[in-house]
Amino acid sequence: MSRKLISTGSPFEKTAGYSRAVAAGDECFVSGTTGYDYDTMTMPEDVSEQTRNALATIGRALEEADFSFRDVVRARYVVTDRAHVQTVFAILGETFGEVRPAATMIIADLVEPEMKVEIDVTAKRI
Repeated sequence: MSRKLISTGSPFEKTAGYSRAVAAGDECFVSGTTGYDYDTMTMPEDVSEQTRNALATIGRALEEADFSFRDVVRARYVVTDRAHVQTVFAILGETFGEVRPAATMIIADLVEPEMKVEIDVTAKRI
């Protein structure tokens, strides 16, 4: 089975020793992704923008591994405040539409205080 490591070029990947995604055979595992804009290395304050940035980063990683959101079978979402849940849900609904992966949402602190949402997904070609 082939194994392909996907990187966004984020300095966090090298420092913490992880890949944005790992494609292995007919599966792709995308690491927890926060709302950083990796072009500017800035974090927007708004949870909507953070969610859209995280999903855009995930989408690029999936695409680089020859997958898409349509292949996502599992998703995990972490938000830092219960008040963000409905906002994040609405954006997830736009992104996943009829794909409807198995999913879990958790409310917890994240590594940095400016982070409000983190998303990881698993995709599988069927």
